[in-house]
Amino acid sequence: MAFTRAPGKHRRPSRMHRTTARAAGVAALTGTGVVGTLAASPALAAEAPAESTGLTPVVTIGDSVAEEIAAQAAAQEQAARQKLAEQTARRKTAEQAKKEREAKERAAREAERRRLNTFVLPIPGSHVSTGYGSGGFLWSSGSHTGIDFPAASGTPVHAVGAGTVVQAGWGGAYGNQVVIRMADGMYTQYAHLSSIGVSVGQTVAPGQQIGLSGATGNVTGAHLHFEVRATPEYGSDVDPVAYLRQHGVSL
Repeated sequence: MAFTRAPGKHRRPSRMHRTTARAAGVAALTGTGVVGTLAASPALAAEAPAESTGLTPVVTIGDSVAEEIAAQAAAQEQAARQKLAEQTARRKTAEQAKKEREAKERAAREAERRRLNTFVLPIPGSHVSTGYGSGGFLWSSGSHTGIDFPAASGTPVHAVGAGTVVQAGWGGAYGNQVVIRMADGMYTQYAHLSSIGVSVGQTVAPGQQIGLSGATGNVTGAHLHFEVRATPEYGSDVDPVAYLRQHGVSL
């Protein structure tokens, strides 16, 4: 009499089925890169040889291989974290270096701006001996169109601020003169020079020497005649003392 297996019951997987499934799992791990050297693993070599089933040879692995797989995965994860940390550190270092470089460039530009906007006396330490608008027969206009600084012949004369030389040479009653167009659009004149040290078209910085004081032209003695004008021509003069004070120079 034949017996039939009760419905709903399942056979326990055979040894061959369990072993084949285990090998398939190892193959899947190998394909993802987690196990790169599984075939050469000492732990694998220690396992039982492939089981002969008459069908497809399979590999039986034990706990030691699983542990090695986990260790390799952990090592790869640690290496990835380390690489990311190094990349982040390099990026932060580069960003900090960029910020420092930009800060230095801004500071340099600001320092240059302040330097170009600085004004000084044409003869450091000197004083005004004849004021602006003083009357007398010495001046063809009937009044003094500038201010005078007493200075022995050969005393260095400096540009009061940044600008460009527009005249450099003989100026009739002014003798040897230099006229500079300032950065703010006004003009400064330096007259009665014994020698001239700049040329037309040259840019000058505040405090730069442009010549030597003297007694050339219509004078009674060596000194520097200094004027401030709205144009480079005679007759457009303004008060030099007020102009210098507006730019921070005390007289």
